[in-house]
Amino acid sequence: MSDTHHHDAIEDNIETHPVKLAIVVVACAVALIVAIIMLVQFAIGAYGGRSLKDDPAMSADAVAARIGPVAKFAVDPAASAPAAAPVAAAPVAVAAVTIPAAPAKAADAGKGKALYDTVCMACHAAGVAGSPKLGDKAAWAPRIKTGIAALYESALKGKGAMPAKGGSSAADAEVKAAVDYMVAAGK
Repeated sequence: MSDTHHHDAIEDNIETHPVKLAIVVVACAVALIVAIIMLVQFAIGAYGGRSLKDDPAMSADAVAARIGPVAKFAVDPAASAPAAAPVAAAPVAVAAVTIPAAPAKAADAGKGKALYDTVCMACHAAGVAGSPKLGDKAAWAPRIKTGIAALYESALKGKGAMPAKGGSSAADAEVKAAVDYMVAAGK
């Protein structure tokens, strides 16, 4: 018998596998970094350089409609710019903002809508997990019959799939205002 060792292609490649693995790992890391850079460039290009000048959402009427329930905004072209400007700047008209006096209930309704728009709508806009949709009178009627105190308790402590306070860290008064907002829409 011969003491000759047969060369196997796999055995010859074993010594190069760690190098090949390192090359693949480095190539994947570079590809990931390039992909992240490209996504950032896309985001900056798509949103960073856009002008809001001709955006219909930024028209005077659209802005006035959005802030109308909260404040009145008027620009006085005859007013002078603020006096203490450390850097030379172009003249700026002074805006007068007046917040109308409103009962506390209206202020709470604004807080309730704000909380609904940021937290509650995630489920109540689409009826996720059986939650009553905003404005669905048939779905809200049996809940309203239980009384506002029961609705407050469900919202504050959670019920079924809904976590306490809808998963928010809002104050109890804000959660109750959101309940009032949804109940008013469901009547």
